[in-house]
Amino acid sequence: MKQEIKIFVQLEKEIKEIKDFLLLSEKDEKIIPEIEKEIQKLEEKIEKYSLEIFLSGPHDKEEAILQIFAGAGGRDAQDWAAMLQRMYERYCQNKGWAVKTLEQSFGEPGGPEARIGIKTVTLEIAGKFAFGFLKNESGVHRLVRISPFSPQNLRHTSFAQVVVLPKLKSVKDLEIEIKPGDLKIEVFRSSGPGGQYMQKTESAVRITHLATKFVVSCQSERSQAQNKKKAMEILYGKLYHLKQKELQEKTQKIKGTIEPTWGKQTRNYVLHPYKMVKDLRTGVEISDVEAVLNGELDEFIEAEIKLPTNYE
Repeated sequence: MKQEIKIFVQLEKEIKEIKDFLLLSEKDEKIIPEIEKEIQKLEEKIEKYSLEIFLSGPHDKEEAILQIFAGAGGRDAQDWAAMLQRMYERYCQNKGWAVKTLEQSFGEPGGPEARIGIKTVTLEIAGKFAFGFLKNESGVHRLVRISPFSPQNLRHTSFAQVVVLPKLKSVKDLEIEIKPGDLKIEVFRSSGPGGQYMQKTESAVRITHLATKFVVSCQSERSQAQNKKKAMEILYGKLYHLKQKELQEKTQKIKGTIEPTWGKQTRNYVLHPYKMVKDLRTGVEISDVEAVLNGELDEFIEAEIKLPTNYE
């Protein structure tokens, strides 16, 4: 809170200084270009902080858990999920956020340049307002391109589902009681591409919430206790997501009923026959697909944040 107040005090100070310079410019017009530069800098600062004003949800300031699931499209879809993982990792790096892979299920090896896609991946994103900025990225992402896996160079459509959850460290945030009997806890060995073992001990943890059938797992840490803690944080996020959905839509009882298939997408990425990324919720279109896939998502995310349905 002190940091936020400090920001507004500083902005007020800069506004006052500009007003004082404007009074001086009446006597000396040579300083007007300098004043214009200062006004532009101030506008950029205000625009940056104004986004955080829209992020007033109960967990918008929290860190985030981002999950990607390959949908319809076979090996192409697994490759698309890997591309999305890279895109979000680049975006987070640009924001100065730390990204850690908690769990990853790899696809079939092979293909051009020995590419290995992913079936599912869970990322932990540490940074202020990470959940607030990323929460509206949840949805089905559709890719249209010439398949790198097709010997005939055929056009292929792939789907992947993105789910963004707040990182909740305590079940108290949910107002939901979780008893030990509600959970099924299993341990297994962590594995990498092609089934290669990452560790020889059974340190990875899989937790099933019996009431909702949610299954979460973590294999990034060295001990069972650490992996269990991370997996529980993912479960809290999933239960929070479910609770929010139930409040918004009483008919939707379980998260993830939207299948990553045709007609369900929230954003389209087209590489052939033309190049365009279009968000179907905000109408934002960008022709520089390569820049978007390299993590330049600010225009999409800022438009999503400012949608009235996302902050009212």
